[in-house]
Amino acid sequence: MSHVLVDSNVILDVVTDDPLWGGWSGTMLSRCADGGMLVINPIIYAEVSVGFKRIEELDEVLPADSFRRDPLPWEAGFLAGKCFLEYRRRGGARRSPLPDFYIGAHAAVAGMALLTRDPRRYRTYFPHLNLLAPPE
Repeated sequence: MSHVLVDSNVILDVVTDDPLWGGWSGTMLSRCADGGMLVINPIIYAEVSVGFKRIEELDEVLPADSFRRDPLPWEAGFLAGKCFLEYRRRGGARRSPLPDFYIGAHAAVAGMALLTRDPRRYRTYFPHLNLLAPPE
């Protein structure tokens, strides 16, 4: 497990000291950091940014020396679109691809594990993705 893409929900659990998930998310972040590189992308950065007034505050929480910042690969955009098409075929109501499709596709095409506490959609649309998630 050398590179782990970290879902925004895990980061937000730690930042907000979530009473239900904060402990699990903090422990998993530490384990993954000890075992390799934590990675985020612009979608994850954007989702976490909602709780901050200034970019400097966000960058203190997501320092570049702790979270490598990778761009979203073009192949991930393509895969996210295909997953979104399947979501619509299954009756999904959203009109544009959900952030989880981009995040899951990024991890899949880059061969990274994905650390998330909400694996349901990822398991449905990315069945071969290596998920680091709580037991269901």
